Amino acid sequence: MGKDFITGQIKTVAGNVAQVSTVWSSNDVWSTIKVRWSIGRMDYKVKQGLYAVGNPDENSNIFVSANFKLSFDHLRRALHKMNAWILVLDTKGVNVWCAAGKGTFGTKELVYRIKAHELEKIVSHRKIIVPQLGATGVSAHEVKNKTGFHVIYGPVRADDIKAFVDSGFKATPEMRKVKFPLKERAKLIPVELTYGKYYLLFIPALFFILSGLNIHGYSIDLAWENGGKSFINLFSAYFAGCALTPILLPWIPFKRFSLKGLFLGLVIGFILLYFHFLGNNIFEIISWFLITGSISSFLAMNFTGSSTFTSLSGVQKEMKLSLPLQIIAASIGLVGWIFTRFI
Repeated sequence: MGKDFITGQIKTVAGNVAQVSTVWSSNDVWSTIKVRWSIGRMDYKVKQGLYAVGNPDENSNIFVSANFKLSFDHLRRALHKMNAWILVLDTKGVNVWCAAGKGTFGTKELVYRIKAHELEKIVSHRKIIVPQLGATGVSAHEVKNKTGFHVIYGPVRADDIKAFVDSGFKATPEMRKVKFPLKERAKLIPVELTYGKYYLLFIPALFFILSGLNIHGYSIDLAWENGGKSFINLFSAYFAGCALTPILLPWIPFKRFSLKGLFLGLVIGFILLYFHFLGNNIFEIISWFLITGSISSFLAMNFTGSSTFTSLSGVQKEMKLSLPLQIIAASIGLVGWIFTRFI
């Protein structure tokens, strides 16, 4: 990961601290675009440690971030024209919210970093600002007992930090509200689409090959005719789960994401049926409904851990219940569809 965001160094009693820019470079923008499309996402991180924004001193505030670079970038940009310290925790390249749920953005790591970077020598105060979305992983009283630092939970959005600080660390109800608007939901779509790139290559290819099977043997003409329809059916189910689900999320009935995806998969199925893409007999039509419904349901369920709709326990419960049913439905659909090749 490039370090063009580092502009210099600041000397402290505990050693030199890297000074970072609050303005994104063209490389930062391009890297953000790439990571949104899951390019290099698994290694998109900065080195854990202490950083300086502006020219902080012993009275400057300390803000905590994950070492997922996008989290770090949004924080440093929000601190534009401020003098502050940024303490980056080792979250294994995972964002604040997800890392808090997994435990890497947690009390143990925060305590360790406070002591390792000797913050008690660098600042005269004893307060540290943790993002609200990381609150589930941090025990404020335990941090206080072990380090002497008082945890202040900041606003949900980094953009509200200046107003939060100016108000004396008092958050308005709006600052505490976790929203999931269309713009935020749409940002998740490219990653989900690219995660299934191998699915889009191999599964349609498999269906194309199997489409040529028939009672008389194998037919290339049938493979071209039915294989094309299979590709459209599979891609439609994929698109319903990856794109339509987050776009239409608030308006789709049902609470569980698996059911939301199933609902859209069935809607897509009826549309495909209307345009004669699901086959010519009832067995093939039912098979395709099972396939498209299970695919859309499974892909939609991926969003359950990325939204404000579900808790960690809710995610685990839904996956435990829904995944076996999705596998069974898809398997029955596949076997039924192959069976119809010989009718």
